[in-house]
Amino acid sequence: MIVLDATVVNVALPAIQDDLGFSQSGLAWVVNAYLIAFGGLLLLSGRLGDLISRRDVFLVGLTVFTLASLLCGFAQSDVMLVAFRFLAGVGGALTAAVVLGMIVTMFPEPGEQAKAIGVYAFVASAGGSVGLLAGGVLTQLLSWHWIFFINIPIGIATGYYSLKLLDRDKGLGFSHGADILGAMLITSSLMLGVFTIVEPAAKDGWGDPTTLLCSIGSFLLLVAFLLRESTVANPLVPLRIFKSRNVSGANAVQALTVAGMFGLFFLGVLYLQEVLGYDALETGFAFLPTTLVMGTLSVKFSEPLIMRFGARNCLIVGLVLIAAGLALFARVPVDGNYWTDVLPSTLLLGSGVGVCFPSLMTLAMSGATRADAGLASGLVNTTAQVGAAIGLAVLATIAANKTDTLTAAGEPHAEALVGGYEIAFWVAAGLVVLALLVALVVLEPARDPEGEVPEAELEAEAGALEAIQK
Repeated sequence: MIVLDATVVNVALPAIQDDLGFSQSGLAWVVNAYLIAFGGLLLLSGRLGDLISRRDVFLVGLTVFTLASLLCGFAQSDVMLVAFRFLAGVGGALTAAVVLGMIVTMFPEPGEQAKAIGVYAFVASAGGSVGLLAGGVLTQLLSWHWIFFINIPIGIATGYYSLKLLDRDKGLGFSHGADILGAMLITSSLMLGVFTIVEPAAKDGWGDPTTLLCSIGSFLLLVAFLLRESTVANPLVPLRIFKSRNVSGANAVQALTVAGMFGLFFLGVLYLQEVLGYDALETGFAFLPTTLVMGTLSVKFSEPLIMRFGARNCLIVGLVLIAAGLALFARVPVDGNYWTDVLPSTLLLGSGVGVCFPSLMTLAMSGATRADAGLASGLVNTTAQVGAAIGLAVLATIAANKTDTLTAAGEPHAEALVGGYEIAFWVAAGLVVLALLVALVVLEPARDPEGEVPEAELEAEAGALEAIQK
């Protein structure tokens, strides 16, 4: 529900604009208000779960998100909807930040944990494609209000079963990290960073003075936060968590991979609608095979694959498949056919994500102690959110600039659009290849009891390097 909410709104934006009288520039804030609050508060929310109680923070966030969804559905003006979307982002951050931390503490046994993380990774990564389908169905059959109202029964049911099934955990207490100044610095840095990406950078480009000033401000706040955490007695975010190569490497891999993948979910949608003439419902169904393959691999096969070959090996294979799918999508023609030009790419991407993301979650949480599980969970969600925002802004800018250049050179509109999408997809594939290199260099290979790297690890590295060369 939380992940889906970031994309389900997209296909309903025209209907919302007509009904509430949004300006074209103001309409983007229906999405941006949610993303800024969500991305800015994830890291702080994860740490609050460690200090207070992950179950309690989860339930508070769920309540806020459900109430905000109800208010969004009843919104009667553009200002009201944007304000309630910001509130929904706050609730979404509180809820999503602690989920993975709860999973790894509830399932400490490796096999059960791998299976649970597989389910989590499927639900989280499928949210983008499911959101497109759900938004199209609800908007066309009912009205845009129902993309928010549908969250109410889900939120109530989730809260009811959470109270019944989740044991209440006890946090460390604020004496272990009640760093108010640190909280203000990191939250301000992340919110300003996400704002920079979704507003001035997306509108005026990365060379615009406002974009540069906001980027510098976000970076300086982050530096101030790191200096604060390295000197304060009880830091909000203990920097020891970054000493783990698997934690740091997995988060870097995730940021790059999500940045590349958002090329498909954003530019792929534009290609289907602007070039091939699909409507919102047809676009949702076009991405359904991705979700089905992703779900089958994540839920049914991720646990035995990770237990048999190791998370790092599975991650490497998944990244190769994702890069191949993006590269294949970069070859779509103006008169493309879904079955021959689009479906193969979506199947490759679904297979790659189904193998890759459960492994990423496992590696990202592997170096966190039980006391830091919420922080590690918030960090995982933060890198995904920041990666998505940066990827969307960069790839959309690259595609738009190329399209403008081709249009100025006299190319027909459809050919100019496809030319822009093509270069953006190649850049997206390049980002995933970079993620693959980070995985090979930074992530630690699994070792047998004698300390030797298993033969399967060495074969996986050789195969990955060969795939990069090809």
